[in-house]
Amino acid sequence: MKLLKDILDKVKIITTNGGAEKVINTIAFDSREVVLNSLFVAQKGLVFDGHQFIDKAIEQGAIAIVCEEFPKNLAQDITYIKVEDSNSALAIIASNFYDNPSSKLKLIGITGTNGKTTIATLLYNLFQKLEYKSGLLSTVKIMVDTVEYEATHTTPNSILINKYLNEMVNKGVDYCFMEVSSHGIHQKRTEGLQFAGGVFTNLTHDHLDYHKTFAAYRDVKKSFFNSLSKSAFALVNIDDKNGMIMLQNTKAKKYSYALKTMADFKAKILENEFSGLLLNINGNEVWTKLTGSFNAYNLTAIYGVANLLGIDSVRALTRISELESVSGRFQHFVSNEGIIAVIDYAHTPDALKNVLETINNIRTGNEQVITVVGCGGDRDKAKRPVMGRIASQLSSQVVFTSDNPRSENPQTIIEEMEVGVEPQNLKKTLSIANREQAIKTATKLANKGDIILIAGKGHETYQEIKGERSHFDDLEVVTHFLEVIEK
Repeated sequence: MKLLKDILDKVKIITTNGGAEKVINTIAFDSREVVLNSLFVAQKGLVFDGHQFIDKAIEQGAIAIVCEEFPKNLAQDITYIKVEDSNSALAIIASNFYDNPSSKLKLIGITGTNGKTTIATLLYNLFQKLEYKSGLLSTVKIMVDTVEYEATHTTPNSILINKYLNEMVNKGVDYCFMEVSSHGIHQKRTEGLQFAGGVFTNLTHDHLDYHKTFAAYRDVKKSFFNSLSKSAFALVNIDDKNGMIMLQNTKAKKYSYALKTMADFKAKILENEFSGLLLNINGNEVWTKLTGSFNAYNLTAIYGVANLLGIDSVRALTRISELESVSGRFQHFVSNEGIIAVIDYAHTPDALKNVLETINNIRTGNEQVITVVGCGGDRDKAKRPVMGRIASQLSSQVVFTSDNPRSENPQTIIEEMEVGVEPQNLKKTLSIANREQAIKTATKLANKGDIILIAGKGHETYQEIKGERSHFDDLEVVTHFLEVIEK
């Protein structure tokens, strides 16, 4: 419970109607979650406008309303607060309601197109191995020390973020590692949080259905670094041309990591195999269980964060060598028949290119690379032909299939991917809309030593078709069909 006047601290208020001495038991932005003595925040969303549900929230028990526009008829005994931006207000209110938990631990935000989940998760695992109580807010899961919660968004809503951070503080957590998505930044979900550091991984084609232009997408990411305080650090990948742009207006201490450029944290790949990477990081050799140049970047960033948080280099590298790959991120196994299956979340052109180039760099050249890939429905359509071109260029054979078609026709999505296939690669491609059948076909095409890449869904355990979700796990499916082959 909190006084209304206290949880409105630092909110940009235009005007109010009613008293601010009320005791608030809960805060909500969904009228269905309002209970007695709630504060309801009306947000203008992409689909619904919360202002339309103010009366319902009051019926449910709300005693205070935060909104951008006052209703025509103001209810008696209800306090109305008019603000510039409801999204921003909700984030600050949530932080105040939970006693600003981000200021009581070291919160590190990781943003970029690819690598966020891997870096955040491996940092959590690393600091647990270093015997620090740690927290994780990621696409895959939420961890409060050793207690796991299900994740629903890359960056949760403001109330959940602060609720989990508060729980971490109560459990004595020292560090929290958080994925920061462009949607989360743009929708102000991270406003009011005090970050001890920020990491930029890379920037490639993604989410242009939402941000409309690449420049807008880039500038949203940049705004995260602009908001860091001078006591925080900003660690960026300067092999990406956007890395230095992220640092232009930040007040944070500036650091860099790279494989190709001189940087504060510099790595070199000495060996790259399916079994792992041998790296030289800042003059120290370390063998890791992860594979591929993209993971060399991830591990260098992880080493950099550990260093900036005061962890001894030898101690950090010793534990880094013990880290396992993250679920659905270049997760691979070898069947009894000698067929290698790789499951990866690659759902952007750059991520798909990185994974396929990694496979091609490791293989001897005698094996086939059979790729199963699709593109999500109701999302950025511009990347579909690009994904089709990359898959067909870098694979021996490609099976185009569904990847959460949502409300769209799966075959239409596949046809839009096929537009990008160059004429000389057309013979390499098959089209099978049913994802299970596509994976089964790939296993039938594979012989001993061949590599099957199943891209796009990674850790996800569902398939969304016509608005309905059903259980679907790429790893389960490919394992089943490879076992069938082995009988």
